[in-house]
Parts: sequence; C-alpha cells; structure tokens
Amino acid sequence: MEIRATDTPRVDWTGDALALGFFEDAVELTGDLAQLDQKLSGTLKELIEESEFKGSVGNSAVTRVGAGSSVRKVILVGLGKSDALTVDSLRRTAAAIARMAKQQKSKTLGISLPAANNDAALSAQAITEGITLALHVDNRFKSEPEDKGAKLEQVELLGLGDVQDAINQANAIGEGVILARELVAAPPNSLTPMTLAQTAQDIASAYGMTLEILEREECEKLGMGAFLGVAQASEMPPKFIHLTYKPEGTPRRKVAIVGKGLTFDSGGLNLKVSGSGIENMKMDMGGAGATLGAAKAIGELKPDVEVHFISAATENMISGHALHPGDILTASNGKTIEVNNTDAEGRLTLADALVFAEKLEVDAIVDLATLTGACVVALGNDIGGLWTTDDTLAAQLKTASEKAGEKFWQMPMEEKYFEGMKSPIADMKNTGPRAGGSITAALFLKQFVKQTSWAHLDIAGPVWADKEDGCNNAGATGFPVRTLVNWVLA
Repeated sequence: MEIRATDTPRVDWTGDALALGFFEDAVELTGDLAQLDQKLSGTLKELIEESEFKGSVGNSAVTRVGAGSSVRKVILVGLGKSDALTVDSLRRTAAAIARMAKQQKSKTLGISLPAANNDAALSAQAITEGITLALHVDNRFKSEPEDKGAKLEQVELLGLGDVQDAINQANAIGEGVILARELVAAPPNSLTPMTLAQTAQDIASAYGMTLEILEREECEKLGMGAFLGVAQASEMPPKFIHLTYKPEGTPRRKVAIVGKGLTFDSGGLNLKVSGSGIENMKMDMGGAGATLGAAKAIGELKPDVEVHFISAATENMISGHALHPGDILTASNGKTIEVNNTDAEGRLTLADALVFAEKLEVDAIVDLATLTGACVVALGNDIGGLWTTDDTLAAQLKTASEKAGEKFWQMPMEEKYFEGMKSPIADMKNTGPRAGGSITAALFLKQFVKQTSWAHLDIAGPVWADKEDGCNNAGATGFPVRTLVNWVLA
C-alpha cells in the first residue's frame, strides 16, 4: 500500500472512496464542498440528512455514488468539537476510515482531514500511522487466511501540503510497530530466544548495525548470575542480545533501550496455575519485541543518536535444574538476591541487562517490561507505568508518548517501600509485599543502575488488546515502539 500527499483539490479528486472529516454541528456544505456536492448530484447533502450525521466523535456515514461518478463512494466521519481535535484523535479517525474503506472493498482512498494544532507534518504522520496499523492483519499461523478480497492499494492525503517526509517517517515507525506485534503474537514454540537473536541479526544485516550475542558461557564470565538463574531450567539456550546503531559522524547523544525478553514464563517452581493467564505468557517478551521494533524503525530513519538495544532473552521453565524459591543469586554488579518468588523473574534478567547497559557509558537508559500485574491493577490495560528520579528524562518520555498517542502515567519512587525488599541473608529479595508491587519492582531495578539517568516502563497492560481500539486490532499492539522512536528522534 502506498500512502502519499497530494495537492489535488477535493472537488477534483477521483478514486474509489473519498473520506471527509466534519467538526461537530458544522456540517454545512459551503465553498468547495458545495461544489463537490453539486458534482456528485447532491449525494453529500442527501447522506447528511438521511443518516442524521452531526459530526460527533465516532459518527460516520457511507454511501455509494451513482454510476459514472469520479468518486465511487463517499465516507463522512465526525471529528467532534473543533477545539478538542488532537493528533491522536486524527490517528484514531484515520484508523476508522481505513477499516471502512477496506470493508467497502476500495482500492484507492482519498482522505481530507484538518491538521491538529496547525501542525500538518505531525498530523500526516499520525494519519499514516492510523491507516497502516489498523490495516495490519497477522495471518501467519492460519491455513486459510481470513483477510480476503480487495486490498487498499493507494491512499492520498488531501490538503495538508508537502508532508511526504512525515509520511515516510510514519511508514518506518509503522514497520517497527508491526515487527513488534508479530514478535509478541508469535507462539512460544515459534518465538524462542534463538528467534529473537536471529531477528536482531536480520536487523543488523539490513541496516549496517553491529550485533553481539553473548552465549551462556560468556554471560557466566561476566557474572550474570541473576539472568542465568532464570535461564537454568530451560532446554532453550539463553541469548544476551546487544544490537548497536551508530550514526555517521559524532552522535548527538548515546542511549540504551533494554527490553525484557522472557519468550515464555511458566512461573518457574512458583508455577502459574490454570486460569492465571499462563497461555498468554508468550507476550512476556513484549519489552524485547518493542526494543527490536524500535531498532528496525531507527535503522530506517538513521538519526544522529547512538542507540544500544539490549535484551537478556530466555524462558522461565521448570525442570530438575530449576531455580528454587529460597535460592540466592549474585548479579553482575555483585548484589546478592534471595529469590522468594520464581515468578518474579523478569526483574532478575533486567538486573544484569541494566548493569551491562550502564557499562556502555550512555547518557540515558530506558528499560521496558511486562513486569507486574500490579501495574495493570493500578492503571488498567491502556496506560503504562513510568518510574524515574530524573525529571528531565520523565519530561522527554511524556512528550514522546503524547506525540505517539501511547499513554503513560508517572508513578512514585517511594524509597520507604524498599524496606519490604530487604532480606536477612542477602542484599535484597526479588519481591516485596503485595501492596505497591509495581513500585517495589521499580525500586528493585533501581539497585542495578548507579548513576546513569534511567527510567523504567511497565507495559504489562497496553502490550496486548482484547478487542479493536483505535489503530490497534485485537492482539499484540506493538506498544510502546512509537514512544521509544519519538524519544530517540527528539
């Protein structure tokens, strides 16, 4: 599918479907819209009256135009109040238009929407993301794909000016999101630590990045006892992935993105029981999936920022070699950890990954993980948690997430709560009391970053959608690739 900008006026556009956006209670046909309605033999006026279209959010109407018309179908979409229009509402509107055009079996689509905040480029980026992501369908594991019939082949954005660069950026970001979605959605017998490592190799080869894969023996030499403790029960060998993008010339800054890479989490000897969602634990590598998705997008966009993409990839399984509750592990910074719950394994893998990342002497580290159910209880399925003690980094990530339309809420780093993590026989336990579980998880991770600016993102809720919402279809969402890329580009 090709998406491009055009300066063709609405009244002169020709194709299968023309989508027009209207603000609430402002659906008068004046100016070129009146000319268009006349050209279409009064179709617009008739559709507005018969459907009682008012332009409110979620309001839409579709009709076929008479034979011989330059436009085969017309789609009307409501934008709500004009003063409430946002970049993300354009993204969601574009997603709805794309789905309607697909349902109408349109091959060519023209979209006429206003720019939010007078920012045509950012609006075009959001519209393109909405279209691309809403139309993504994952049929890899079906013998008979359900996605049949006519495909949308060409979309033209009308009236936004020269925004092709923004469209191209959105396409690159969309490819990264789709990669993350397909990694997270893949079943654990298909998506293994080796698969993640191979994906990193494919990205490195495609974009001229450098790749370091540390095998078990190399991780042992680096003292990664926390990571290897989680990995010891699996028959799948662990893979510590370090993918590096370096720009031409001197980088403006250096950052690290660290993604939790549990390709399946059984809970270990603290086994997840039936009904606990164990069948969905393929998505426990959502952090790693988003990290590699961001790497693909960064490879396409080539910013002047050095970026290290890191994931300690493994399974958390049970066997005669499994980690015991009560075992003490030593992380690569020398910290000792009493494991009081083998199902709090993600933070153990991240501990060694964070130590590794800090040794790279980057300016900032962001880790992301499907870390706690407590974060989902606190913030629901649509909002990720953000923890950091660096106000500047927090502001950067909030700005990036707002631009992306991915929601985060900054949570407190309540140092007092770490008292519940203390162990009488080790430096700390890997879990604290049930209350404040997402906060104590963040405080645990904080022990493995000495002085580098650092933020932790808990994405356990938004990484998966049970039903269609905005540009997300049911299933893996690719959250928060868009935020990460926007943060790197800023």
